[in-house]
Formats: sequence, C-alpha cells, structure tokens
Amino acid sequence: MKFATVEWNNEQVVVLEDASTGQLLQIAEAAKSLYGQQHMVPTTMLALIGSGEEALSSIAEIATWAKDQPASSNLFINPSDVKWLAPIPRPTKNIFCVGKNYADHAIEMGSAADIPEHVMMFTKTPTTVIGHENIIPIHSALTEQMDYEGELAVIIGKKGVGIKEAEANDYIFGYTILNDVTARDIQSRHKQFFLGKSLDGTCPMGPFIVHKSQIEHPLQLNVQTTVNGELRQNGNTNQFIFSIPKIIEVISSGMTLEPGDIIATGTPAGVGKGFKPPKFLRAGDVIEITIENIGTLCNKID
Repeated sequence: MKFATVEWNNEQVVVLEDASTGQLLQIAEAAKSLYGQQHMVPTTMLALIGSGEEALSSIAEIATWAKDQPASSNLFINPSDVKWLAPIPRPTKNIFCVGKNYADHAIEMGSAADIPEHVMMFTKTPTTVIGHENIIPIHSALTEQMDYEGELAVIIGKKGVGIKEAEANDYIFGYTILNDVTARDIQSRHKQFFLGKSLDGTCPMGPFIVHKSQIEHPLQLNVQTTVNGELRQNGNTNQFIFSIPKIIEVISSGMTLEPGDIIATGTPAGVGKGFKPPKFLRAGDVIEITIENIGTLCNKID
C-alpha cells in the first residue's frame, strides 16, 4: 500500500494509490460509501500510522471494494489535480538523520579517515518539511552553497525503547524518499550540522509512504539523484555502513521512538560539494530522487 497526504478542495486528505490506474483513493470517503457514515478511519497520516494493524486491515478491505467502483466516481482523485504535501506534513518531532552512512560519501566529504565507527546522528526541524513538487527556498541571503542529498527514510510504526536489532522491523511502518537539502557554508561556519540542515523548506519528502509489506528487501534498493536531468548520485542501500535495524537499535537505546517518527538513513556519493569544482544548487534547478519500489520525489529550488 502506498499512502500520501494531498491538498484537495482546500482540505488535507489521506489517499491510497491504486496501483493499476495511478488514481488516488480518498480513504475516508470510500469508507463512508462502503460502511456508512458511522464508520471511521484515520483522517491524518499520523493517526493512520498510530492505529496499527486493525486500521490497515480495514483500509485493505476498502481498497479491494473500491477496485470495482468506476474511476470517475468521487472516491478517486487524479494525481495531476492535487497539491502534494509531505506524507506527514508536520512531524511531531525533529527528523532523525544518519550522517555518512555510505563509505564513498564519507570519503568525498573528507577522506577514508572520515568513515564512522559508530552511527552519526543529527536532526532537522519539522519546519523544514515540504512535499513533492513544492519549491525549495534558495535562501540566497543566508547561503551560497545549497546542496542535495537523496535518501531513503524510515517511518516508525509503533512506540518502543531499547529496541533490539533483531526486532527492529516490527517497529517500522514503511518507507519514503527524503532530500536532506543542506547549506554547506552554514554547516562549515558553525562546525556542526543543525543550522545548515534546518533552514525552512529544506526537507522535501514523499510523495508516498510505502508500507513495509511492499518492500521485501529495504537493504537492496537503488537510490538515484538527478539535477536538471544529470545523474549525480547512483547508490544502493546495500552500501550502508549501518543497517536500518542497527540504526533503530542505536537511536532507541535510551530514547523512545514513537509512531510517525522519521529516520533519514544517509546519502550516497555524488553530492554537489563532492565534485571538483563543487556543483551547488542554483535557482531554477530541478532535483529528482528516485528510489526503487517507492517512486520519484521532484522539487525545484528557487
């Protein structure tokens, strides 16, 4: 199942992609048509994630019923008619981000000495989050070195602390695409990641969250980033230094993870700063990040 949050008729609507047609099913409207007004399903992505397996079973039943309904019915929306929001438009806490989780990226940012022995973590604020096809602000008054980082992001599905690596998959809801846009000069100036990673609008996500049941091998996914059609990043999650279960174990060792928490798992080599000379983003650039079995996240910077 591929879930998204969109703006439709001036309202936020949680939708499910019909894999055969590409149309977007309005989950709440379909539930009313099938079960009646009294049947309630989650109307926000955070509520859906937090509702557990019972809600997912109900939604699967609704989706099966909807396949027999005409595509022209008011249950479906054409993707071209919506404004895409981030799947979780306003996370409840900062996004957890893993730094230097691909050896080649660590080397391009410094040297082999920069390959970490332990999971490196930083965060991005909720105000960074924007959706697919939204504009990334250029922040030209603050930075001249805006850069892209295409990443697989993990969405936590249930509350847990002290989660063991072997149990980590039980705590995952699904996966999405994330662009960890970074102001490199701010990052360098302040000798830390937070300010350069947290300018407003610098965390595009989406367009979909794909439920984990649809991603059989999350550690074997191709990750590609293009800028204006030029391939810049071409990696695979099998190159991770630290696996997703290990990352979850480390983060949760003394910190509670909750439904809807987002973990960005790191970026492959090929970021703008890694080129000689660097290829930083400029106004009008279009960045597309494609991850196998999930889709493509596209944003323009301006």
